[in-house]
Amino acid sequence: MEFFEVIRRRRSVRAFRKTPVQPEALQRILAAANAAPSAGNLQAYEIFVVTDDRTRSALARAAYDQFFLLGAPVVLVFCTHAARAMRYGKRGEELYTIQDASIACTFAMLAATALGLATVWVGAFDTDEVRSVIGAPLSTNPAVILPIGYAAEEPAFPGRRPLDELVHRN
Repeated sequence: MEFFEVIRRRRSVRAFRKTPVQPEALQRILAAANAAPSAGNLQAYEIFVVTDDRTRSALARAAYDQFFLLGAPVVLVFCTHAARAMRYGKRGEELYTIQDASIACTFAMLAATALGLATVWVGAFDTDEVRSVIGAPLSTNPAVILPIGYAAEEPAFPGRRPLDELVHRN
């Protein structure tokens, strides 16, 4: 799929078919996330892959009962890893790690779209509970949950702000 077509087709999908995500597709998505730019090329993030029904159910509860997570056959949890960004001090630990995890998640989201899969960015959750569910160490903080699967719905284009309202030129 052509890049701008991928951007045009990406939607936030919360209903997924039962069709499994093929391991090759998941590997391509993870490779795309790994190719994302990061501060100082430190890749100050970790990705947890969740496919187990019980763990996805616990994640849904940790995400304030967003039970559509159960419908996605794969859920990725992108976590910050502050120790990898320590050379940038507090700004690296508090900001660059979030940027790194967010960019990697965005690359994964666009790769999934290019492969005909659907995703939705989930940012509402209890951080400590998600960390516990995925077995992440205290040195990491969950930043984004990304369910991945085949869409069982086709959300309409949500509309966007006009560029002349959004873009400011000096």
